[in-house]
Amino acid sequence: MKTAYIIHGWDGSPEEPMHRWIKNKLEEIKFKVIAPKMPNPSEPKIKPWLEKIAEISNNLSDEDIFIGHSIGCQAVLRYVSILKGKKISKIILIAPWIYLDKNTIKEEGEETKRIAKPWMETPIEWDKIKENCKEIIAIFSDNDPYVELSNVDLFKKKLNPKIVILNKRGHFDPSSGINDLPELFDFIK
Repeated sequence: MKTAYIIHGWDGSPEEPMHRWIKNKLEEIKFKVIAPKMPNPSEPKIKPWLEKIAEISNNLSDEDIFIGHSIGCQAVLRYVSILKGKKISKIILIAPWIYLDKNTIKEEGEETKRIAKPWMETPIEWDKIKENCKEIIAIFSDNDPYVELSNVDLFKKKLNPKIVILNKRGHFDPSSGINDLPELFDFIK
């Protein structure tokens, strides 16, 4: 059975409406879905998040997919980059970022800057990700308050994924009023 792993974002939860909707739709098409609550989501750290993903995905197959949201995208990318002798089918990144919007950092203050800094400054092994995954899709919104669209160019350069830019979806989170993401299923077949 194909497995999908859904990794939520910073201050997020697998119980967010969009994540629950994705999980239910995947189960309807016979995926096993694992959507864990990540460690300390209000202050995400790379090592515990990668350890959690390793814990839940110890039996990966080449048909499995990872879906990440926001900082969960980085966690997925970092995890896939360290896989040894395993290859997965697909990574779907929703509101992925390597750099946050400068205004967000300024407005949110030092605490946000302190939490985001390791995620923005710790290198990612882009080539390993491409080696360990058959297909990558990155989904952005044209009005995301946290993720600058300049991240699109960075992802194109580093991963050459299929890029999708949707209209007025904010950060694909509850505060943006997003409860579903039907476009996601254009890429899961």
